[in-house]
Amino acid sequence: MHPAPSALRRAAAAATIALLATAVGCAPQPEDKASDASSSSAGATCAKGGLATKTTGKLTIATDEPAYEPWFKDDKPANGEGFESAVAYAVAKQLGYDKSAVVWQSVPFNKAFAPGVKTFDFDINQVSISTERKKAVDFSSGYYDVRQAVIALKGSKAAKATSIAGLKGLKLGAQVGTTSLDYITDVVKPSQEPAVYAKNDQAKSALKNGQVDAIVTDLPTAFYITAAEVTDAKTVGQFENQGGTPEQFGLVLDKGSDLTSCVTGAVDALRKDGTLAKLEKQWLSDAVDAPVLK
Repeated sequence: MHPAPSALRRAAAAATIALLATAVGCAPQPEDKASDASSSSAGATCAKGGLATKTTGKLTIATDEPAYEPWFKDDKPANGEGFESAVAYAVAKQLGYDKSAVVWQSVPFNKAFAPGVKTFDFDINQVSISTERKKAVDFSSGYYDVRQAVIALKGSKAAKATSIAGLKGLKLGAQVGTTSLDYITDVVKPSQEPAVYAKNDQAKSALKNGQVDAIVTDLPTAFYITAAEVTDAKTVGQFENQGGTPEQFGLVLDKGSDLTSCVTGAVDALRKDGTLAKLEKQWLSDAVDAPVLK
């Protein structure tokens, strides 16, 4: 027995409705809903105190040992004193981690930005942001604009230099892997090979012992060395920034780290609300001026 034509029409209509319902269920979500989901997921990435850190619930921050003033105080990064220690805790707070959730780790300066997986969430150790270093690691936005400076013993030939040309015949020294060393080789271009040291302490000793005529460090470190550590030395002068943009220190992270955008956001917020300027004034106010070497 065959179904009546009207029954066939009803069955066909029902099948069509079912197919349409299925099609609608599988259709792409409207643009606004998709973007809502995306932004919600991005927001969760930087959830306060809930980042994908090396240790859940903790923020691991690295720096070199010893930790020099004025960046740190008494060689104790965890005490919150000194510019970089204070900045590190301010960034941690911005990310949702209080002081008790911060774990400090010792990592040599040159290893912080060497290729390879990192054991820290970020490193803070006067590391200048550069295109070359960005090939191996990520950087946050800059937390401090810096210049390089020359230190020499008072009364020496080097102490009388007033220009880059006056440095060319001298024996200069700096820490390995630093922008300070780059300024010697790329800007001064001395006639003698520069002396290269694993740590600034060794460079300071070489200066005191007359093994080098002068050493190059960042400007705040130069002011601290001459004021508190090698008091018979002086800051001869500072270099102009090269390339038209200021040299900046940045926080170092794993290459491709999920934390990079969150940490950058934290640094940007601290710059915008005046925290970085306040901390700079508190800890680096003595490093305000030195003659410019051209």
